[in-house]
Amino acid sequence: MPKSVRPRRSMLYMPGSNSRALEKARNLPADSLILDLEDAVAPDSKELARKQVCKTVAAGGFGLREVIIRVNAFSTKWGYDDIVLASQSGANALLLPKVESADAIRHMESIMRANGAPDSMAIWAMMETPRSILESQRIAESTPRMEGLVMGTSDLAKELDCAHTHERLPFMVSLGLCLLAARAAGLAILDGVYLDLNDDSGFEFACLQGHQLGFDGKTLIHPKQINTCNKVFTPKLEDVIWSRKIIQAHTEAASRGEGVAVVDGKLIENLHVESARRVVSMADAIVRMEAANP
Repeated sequence: MPKSVRPRRSMLYMPGSNSRALEKARNLPADSLILDLEDAVAPDSKELARKQVCKTVAAGGFGLREVIIRVNAFSTKWGYDDIVLASQSGANALLLPKVESADAIRHMESIMRANGAPDSMAIWAMMETPRSILESQRIAESTPRMEGLVMGTSDLAKELDCAHTHERLPFMVSLGLCLLAARAAGLAILDGVYLDLNDDSGFEFACLQGHQLGFDGKTLIHPKQINTCNKVFTPKLEDVIWSRKIIQAHTEAASRGEGVAVVDGKLIENLHVESARRVVSMADAIVRMEAANP
């Protein structure tokens, strides 16, 4: 699927050291899975998690879900070995944390290439420090393997010494800069996690806000968050119907040599049709994914 059309409404972190969680991941309704070797794994379980995650991914059975392995940072003693083994796992992508430069991405790519990673294996970058935000454009444009950016708002809050407010105003500059960088480079971008599992209304608000800002979806820390997240980021039926209607009207106008169409009193130009095609393509892709996933 093209990057811009693949469903990524929900991207769920799963601890790589928990074998039961890894097995459960195959049947969860998340669009994407991040099998985590970093924050979710204790130091004395790092090597076990690495082998366990790569074996699980190689075994398959994830349907059309996107499978991403988050490796440890280069600054740790596990990062290099994580990349080496994960490059041979068959995952869709590797996610590098603590990225602060385009060179870090290119270094990761060189290790992947040297260890047999196929050209189709993409790279994602965690955006979670002030420097990563300021370097977001260069990171996004570092290599054709770049697939997307993931906001690490928990680490970012610590680095900025800012608060997690309901409206997330302290994060808006950082979110906006990364959104601009991702879209300029043609990449996907996922919003950060919501930490309070008991605050359902707050979580839904954060999903709606992320959707309105332009994120492709949201990263999650628990399966209970998936359904709400999927609902918010799924194109509404009325929007899909409207999109199909204006695509057809514009096509008919073009066949008459006209550059614009009027639908229900609204002027429809090519830019509206491009947005409409994305809505329809995403809705169709979601239907295919949900039908194919176990």
